Amino acid sequence: MNNEEPRYFYGKFMHTPTRSAIEVLTDTLIEVAASGAITAITDHRHANFLSLLERARSSPNFHQFSTSQFLIPGLVDLHIHASQWPQLGKALHLPLQDWLMNCTFPLEARFADVDFASAVYQSLVQTLLANGTTSAVYFATIHPQATTRLAEICLEQGQRAWVGRVAMDDAQQCPDYYRDASTEAGLQQSEEQIHSIRAMTGNQSARVQPIITPRFIPSCSDEMLYGLGTLASQHQCHIQTHCSESDWEHQYVLDRCGQSDTHALQEFGLLTRRSVLAHSNFIGQSDMDTISSCGSGIAHCPLSNQYFADSVFPLRAALDKGLHVGLGTDISGGPSASMFDSCRAAISGSRMLEAGTNPDLAAAQRGVASSRINFIEAFYLGTVGGGVVLDEAIGKFEVGYQFDAMLIDSAARDSNLLYFADLDTDEDLFQKTLYAATRANIRAVWVGGQAVLPEANACH
Repeated sequence: MNNEEPRYFYGKFMHTPTRSAIEVLTDTLIEVAASGAITAITDHRHANFLSLLERARSSPNFHQFSTSQFLIPGLVDLHIHASQWPQLGKALHLPLQDWLMNCTFPLEARFADVDFASAVYQSLVQTLLANGTTSAVYFATIHPQATTRLAEICLEQGQRAWVGRVAMDDAQQCPDYYRDASTEAGLQQSEEQIHSIRAMTGNQSARVQPIITPRFIPSCSDEMLYGLGTLASQHQCHIQTHCSESDWEHQYVLDRCGQSDTHALQEFGLLTRRSVLAHSNFIGQSDMDTISSCGSGIAHCPLSNQYFADSVFPLRAALDKGLHVGLGTDISGGPSASMFDSCRAAISGSRMLEAGTNPDLAAAQRGVASSRINFIEAFYLGTVGGGVVLDEAIGKFEVGYQFDAMLIDSAARDSNLLYFADLDTDEDLFQKTLYAATRANIRAVWVGGQAVLPEANACH
């Protein structure tokens, strides 16, 4: 395949260009430039469609798909702890602080060993791509070499990624064996990490970007937080951190800073258009106003919230307020590598918030009215919504957007996705895909038009 020539994809495409609508593009040809951007979308009703299709067929970069196959946009995971991959599905019965101190910090400390880190990160990135995650936002660890290795692996495997060295210097909240040697050292290493990721060979298009990463306010001194805010401004970097995740964290920040996570992060210079705030379960109206005015985004992590937040994020209220919201798996606080599971959990969580959970209360008193979202909104959040948070043209099939996509096969072997042509509309198939598709249904994945998951037997 000539990587400098345009690529052509012909078949059926389904996406959610807006939060309220599915669009099905049948018998459609999409042209993708070498840069990965979509340059033309032409369907069978176009006057010159047949001649354009014939020209595309003559290209060695032409892909055509069977009637049981269709393409959907790649998924955007806004919150992943890459170093926690080995403990996926472990210790979720513990309270957050115990989980961190007894399980997570000892594991993350092992990433001083670059060989160990490399093996873990290779497995993680490969698995995420196989599950259709084309864009990922990663917390690494405090270790610069291992963090650089994660960025290299993302680049090697073709994933669009934001990779951050975790900053944590507070001796009262971080164990002796796992924290920055000093505030100055942590800031210096965070700045050096920005340069090392941007300078990676083959990263001229910034497929992988650095991201400033204070773990959260409890793990960082004020000096560290102010310093990281300055670095983000100086180097025009994205920022990621946890915000009002749990009762404990939310109250800790109120006690220490005299204000909420949101307002404290703004004071530290860490609330910008490029900020990704993980969780944000306990934000109030004033917090929402501040997040909105700064243009920051929220990584809603419905699976991990069930285990560690002990609350349901007010998703509908945030959306109605106009906040930028996407989804995250929060590996390994969330025990799944599939963003489909995050979409499903976002739906169920919103319905539980609306209906309430206490059967001793009358139905009218049990929940928060008008809180639910539907499957269209959930998929939008997992694709376009994540792109909006990151301020990137990703998540839908539109001219000028990056061609990040996965091929779904409804006739795949060992599939939970069942399609009945005489019963199911295209919208039914889309809905079934969100609720029932698994890794078995994902036959190929592209990022920026480049194949990142083997296409063997996938295209016809």
